[in-house]
Amino acid sequence: MTKAGRHSPKTNQGRRAKKIAKNDFDKSTRILVVGAGSVGGYFGGRLAEIGRDVTFLVRPSRAQQLVKNGLCIVSPHGNVILKPKLVSADAINTTYDLIFLSVKAYALNSAINDLAAAVGPETIILPVLNGMHHMDLLAQRFGENAVIGGVYIVVTELDGQGRIIQVTDVQQLTYGERNGKITPRMLALDAALQGARFDARLSEDITQAMWEKWIMIASLGAINCLMRGTIGDVVAVTGGADLSRKILEECVAVVKACGHMPSEAFLLRHAEAITASRSPMSSSMYRDLSNGAPVEVDNILGDLVERGNTHGIATPLLTAAFVNLRIYQASLNKGPGVRPAILQFTNNRNRH
Repeated sequence: MTKAGRHSPKTNQGRRAKKIAKNDFDKSTRILVVGAGSVGGYFGGRLAEIGRDVTFLVRPSRAQQLVKNGLCIVSPHGNVILKPKLVSADAINTTYDLIFLSVKAYALNSAINDLAAAVGPETIILPVLNGMHHMDLLAQRFGENAVIGGVYIVVTELDGQGRIIQVTDVQQLTYGERNGKITPRMLALDAALQGARFDARLSEDITQAMWEKWIMIASLGAINCLMRGTIGDVVAVTGGADLSRKILEECVAVVKACGHMPSEAFLLRHAEAITASRSPMSSSMYRDLSNGAPVEVDNILGDLVERGNTHGIATPLLTAAFVNLRIYQASLNKGPGVRPAILQFTNNRNRH
């Protein structure tokens, strides 16, 4: 594993980029974080903590909470309470150098409209949503050049008080041009993101990382949600590990058909992770399901199934998980008076 700020060893571009980035470092980079939830709030908060110029675009209810209690991060890497700069969509009157976008996929369309006034000719949009469909939507609205690739690895959640709780100690943000080039604007971005309490990495192959993450979250989400348990729960049952491997195989087949070859090292690591006995691993989609919240089923599973259909790849297990979660999602849309039977089962199970 490379250290924070190190570049891919693919060429010697990394060493040159690091040298130039140090000279071009600019603390005045203006950053807009869209949302102050568990992911945007965490990374944006860590940047604000070290003096970066960070503003959070938030809804009125979250703004009220942050004004009253501050932006609170509870983490193995150190707790912090900040008084963040906030703005509402109708109050944006300037453009930003960087827009960090980490909303849930089902909130993307409204987020795009909210942030549009903040996008200027030189603005970089760094999205870290799940799946790949958001890249097409953002490029269509703001142009191909405005959108770069991004992947985060952190497990955080909001508690009842609106605090951001970091569950594990891993915290990594990777970013780069989608064509793999180390450009001047990436050097400036990399410089601006260094020094915070997370592992910031400029990548020469961010597109590969994004497709591999999609395999990871789609397979894990399908396993957890279809079989209603953590990896340890699934593996403990006869046939559970085999079913998990078959779900992974379906994900990989679709991604390969789309022209992207996941690395053998990644596939080996992930296959081991989803078949590990007594593992508490679960996806954010499963945690949302268990809490009765909306799930990102269309962008994580639905888009993958659709791409599989386009290329003639059969995905019976992914399709089962997708249909299952769409039924759950539809039950949520019927209103608060209708409690999904799926959720009742999950909650009853968790009480034992």
